[in-house]
Amino acid sequence: MSVETFNFHPSIMAGVRALGYTTPTPIQLKAIPPIMQGRDLIGLAQTGTGKTAAFVLPILERLRSGPHGRVQALVISPTRELVEQTCEVFNNLGSNTGLQSVAVYGGVNMAQQTRNLQNGADIVVACPGRLLDHLWKGTISLSSLEILVIDEADRMLDMGFLPDIRNVLQCIMNKHQTLLFSATMPENIRRLAREIM
Repeated sequence: MSVETFNFHPSIMAGVRALGYTTPTPIQLKAIPPIMQGRDLIGLAQTGTGKTAAFVLPILERLRSGPHGRVQALVISPTRELVEQTCEVFNNLGSNTGLQSVAVYGGVNMAQQTRNLQNGADIVVACPGRLLDHLWKGTISLSSLEILVIDEADRMLDMGFLPDIRNVLQCIMNKHQTLLFSATMPENIRRLAREIM
């Protein structure tokens, strides 16, 4: 099986080839088709299994042809490092799509992030706390959101982010696709999945 079988647009395949991806990983094989069909999905996968590309590629495919310049995809991640890594994957795989992704996390100046968001972010990858800061200040709008990804859900719950995630979910009023990825599936993750899907 080859990555070519997913029939991604040539602008996305250029990014795939530049990174040397040829054969999909098991999580990519199972997750990409239903994500591309617009279905909600729970993905169980350890870090290092190609999970990030499993949601990045279909998001790029879905957003590339529509209007740009407003937040249409949101990825919530537990740590600054993971936010930066995910944003880098979006930028590398989507380098020929014209889509802009912005990283949002605490511990740095909020003004620069606000400028980046105002410059036409299509995709935001964020830690929950700083994302809420932007939502409450009105420097980010989720009114055009089409896809929500909760990444490393078990780690986020272990780190005490569940109240923040619930607060973010209350800010999303429109119908959207929800993707939840986790390395494990304890009862609190099952409960969260039942609530949001």
